[in-house]
Amino acid sequence: MTLPAGVDTFLATAGWRDAAIEPLPGDASFRRYFRVSRGEETALLMDAPPPNEDPQPFLRAARWLDANGMRAPRILADKAEQGLVLLEDFGTARMRDYLDEYPADEIEVYKGAIDALVALRALPAGPFLDYSMSEYLREVRLFTEWYCPAQNLYADAAGYTAAWEQALAPLLPRQRPGVTVLRDYHAENIMLLGALHKQGLLDFQDALVGHPAYDLVSLLQDARRDVSPEVEAAMIDRYIAATGDNRDTFLADYARLGAQRNTKIVGIFVRLWKRDGKPRYLDLIPRVWRQLERDLAHPALAPVAAWFEVNVPAHLRQASGGSFPA
Repeated sequence: MTLPAGVDTFLATAGWRDAAIEPLPGDASFRRYFRVSRGEETALLMDAPPPNEDPQPFLRAARWLDANGMRAPRILADKAEQGLVLLEDFGTARMRDYLDEYPADEIEVYKGAIDALVALRALPAGPFLDYSMSEYLREVRLFTEWYCPAQNLYADAAGYTAAWEQALAPLLPRQRPGVTVLRDYHAENIMLLGALHKQGLLDFQDALVGHPAYDLVSLLQDARRDVSPEVEAAMIDRYIAATGDNRDTFLADYARLGAQRNTKIVGIFVRLWKRDGKPRYLDLIPRVWRQLERDLAHPALAPVAAWFEVNVPAHLRQASGGSFPA
């Protein structure tokens, strides 16, 4: 175990001198996490080393969420210029792991996750940048930049961008003034804090101001966990009942953002393999493809669906979507 540079001094200054340090499993970024403990007391150490990582966006988002009644981990100490942050420890009851052990509680746990999004929507948007068309397009281009070359596909890049612009343009007016979008709100980034309906939030450093359907898509079209169509439909119903959205309009935007997010994720997972040497994410691609195909079936995605029909062979958009030429 290689500890971050300067960690002993940092922990001593924070009042955690001589604490035991245990590494935790990593995520898809360059960040690393450690649990530090002294007796019965624990905290989490984030190592977000520059230049690959910058903890300032995380700190800004965590403090805004905490100040507005959402349960982000409290910041115990930080030395942002070194990439070191000491956080409140939410424990080990991660939503994904809990549901693996207690699947009968799935509906109740997802209700709590939906209610947290309803509460977040009721807040004025946070001090974050807008989720602009340029950002949506930058993200979906990860597909043509990484997936298509890995499959030896020639892709009509100009037509791709034009199709996405046409599909996404109608939702932009509906994300003004907008809500805080956490952008990675799913079962592996939600902690259960002593009750099934009490959410602890993680991995929100990329927060933007955008459309309320985005985090709902992130939760219900989870790249890492199967969510049945029945549970997805029930949770969408719960959300719309609480917010009063026009159902048809909201479902169209939900499909738009589902397609956008799933397309981006396929590109990211290939990049994690090709660039970062993390091939385990390839096993998740077939699930993402299945979700993407369902989204593309919505009439709101007709331009994008037509592009995929011409540029990506059908056999790659199914179970073999995670297989690549040698």
